[in-house]
Amino acid sequence: MLVDESVFHLRRRHEMPRWERLGHPLDTLTVLTPILLARFLPASEPWTIVFLALAVFSCVFVTKDEPVHAVHCTPGEHWLHALLFMVHPLLFAALWILWKQGQVGWISLQVAVTFGFLCWQTVYWNGPWAPQRKMFPLHQKGAPR
Repeated sequence: MLVDESVFHLRRRHEMPRWERLGHPLDTLTVLTPILLARFLPASEPWTIVFLALAVFSCVFVTKDEPVHAVHCTPGEHWLHALLFMVHPLLFAALWILWKQGQVGWISLQVAVTFGFLCWQTVYWNGPWAPQRKMFPLHQKGAPR
């Protein structure tokens, strides 16, 4: 995610459409929710079922933008997204193991890092100091050149 955010998104910072500036923090929120559940609730039913449902939802939700990315992103960014889609369920599998082992410290660290990333995405891409956006993104079909 750091490569996607610090390389590809910053490269496209003047053409980031609204759907992406809002959608990416929502993606991060779907990751944070099961992490918070694992941090504050016991690794037993019904919470394990809720955790699995939230993890599956997150894995599907993060793919929502790919049809739009087909218009706006470079092949390198598409490739990175494919890698991230493979890592996404592995993150939840690792979190599941930590949760079952009672590793509250590691889960707390993940909460802090993910929450910080969510705040940064929300504030940087949507605050009043956010980069000025062009009316038509460069990669948009039919956009004036």
